[in-house]
Amino acid sequence: MEKTAFVFAGGGSLGAIEAGMLRELIASGVRPDFLVGASAGAINSVFFAYQPHTAGAMRLEFLWRGIRRQQILPWSFLSVLGAARRTHLVNPARLRSLLYEHYGNRTLEDADLPVHVVATEMKTGNEIVISSGSAVDAVLASTAIPGVFPPVPLNGNMLIDGGVANNTPISSAIRLGATRVIVLATGFTCAERRQPKGALEHAMSALNLLVARQLISDLERWASHAAIAVVAPLCPLDVSPYDYSQCGLLIDRAAAETRRWLAAGGLDSRDIPGGLRPHSH
Repeated sequence: MEKTAFVFAGGGSLGAIEAGMLRELIASGVRPDFLVGASAGAINSVFFAYQPHTAGAMRLEFLWRGIRRQQILPWSFLSVLGAARRTHLVNPARLRSLLYEHYGNRTLEDADLPVHVVATEMKTGNEIVISSGSAVDAVLASTAIPGVFPPVPLNGNMLIDGGVANNTPISSAIRLGATRVIVLATGFTCAERRQPKGALEHAMSALNLLVARQLISDLERWASHAAIAVVAPLCPLDVSPYDYSQCGLLIDRAAAETRRWLAAGGLDSRDIPGGLRPHSH
């Protein structure tokens, strides 16, 4: 019996790309049996799990179009200076408030579609899959970027961003029983993009390379275990994962690219998109 999982990757503000992809996948009639998400992908997967239909996809898109950096990463010069006395840059209170606005006190078990959130155990680096309990706490753990947000205590573990252990949790979906996996990836910045500016962008650029290589390795490793289709990533892509000013544009581009991908038979393709590999134009 076929069991389809949507896998939502991490990627900060690039999570908006997944909202555009999701809208077109649902409009085309594709229906998942369960969802798996890490980091920004955890936000998307849990939000959609409570309304797994066209209206839910549209509401997720509306959320991303309205998000501003200060709602998630309200740092300032003073907060950076204060970090010398703390283990993190940002107080997660605003992100918690945003999540609570949309999830309330609901648990993951309350969702209309089974949803699994990936986090990382801080001491060991092991992947932790959260399938029950507070939705807000699960997503806070999965999005706890090391050094930016504090680790989240949950079920006896200290948890950090799921992207550290498994940014695109294809393996998690397969272990959970998926025979068919549709991957919503946030993409890979092209080799000819502008050079990173500042320490933070340099760090994110290096992380982007690492995540892209890991995704390709996972796609090759798990290809024989399930039918895996990767929704066409945006290319060229030159937006910082910390830039929330272009979410609307990313959604529109992703929706248009996903429509083309679907029309070209993308759901039946098992190829790794060239846009995920380091490349030039």
